Amino acid sequence: MKEIISTEKGPKAIGPYSQATKANGFIFTAGQVAFDPATGELVEGDAARQTARVMENLKAIVEAAGSSLDRAVKATVYLKNMNDFAAMNEVYATYFPANPPARSTVEAARLPRDVRVEIDLIVAV
Repeated sequence: MKEIISTEKGPKAIGPYSQATKANGFIFTAGQVAFDPATGELVEGDAARQTARVMENLKAIVEAAGSSLDRAVKATVYLKNMNDFAAMNEVYATYFPANPPARSTVEAARLPRDVRVEIDLIVAV
C-alpha cells in the first residue's frame, strides 16, 4: 500500500507525479526545485537562495506526511554546476545540524526550468 502525500505548503506537481508517497515506513519525495508554493513562481537567484527554498519545500512536504527532516535517511542533490557545491552545502547543513542523512550529489547537464538545485529525500515515518 502506498499513500499519496500532497500539501498546499509545497509546490504543486507540474507533471504526472506526486509531491511524495508514503510506503513501508518511508516517505519518498519527488525532486524539489525552487518553486515558491505561495506564488507558483520559480525563486530566482544563486544556488544558496534556491537551496533554501528547496529545503523549505521538502520540510513542508515531509511534515505533511507526518515526519520531519531529522528523520531523513537519504538525500540526492542535483546541481546544475558543481561549482555551486559549497553554496548549496552551507545552506543544506543548516537543515541537518545533527545526524545528517546519507547523501549523493551529482552535476546534471540540465535540470527542470534550468534551476541550479534539485533535491529529493527518503525519510523514515
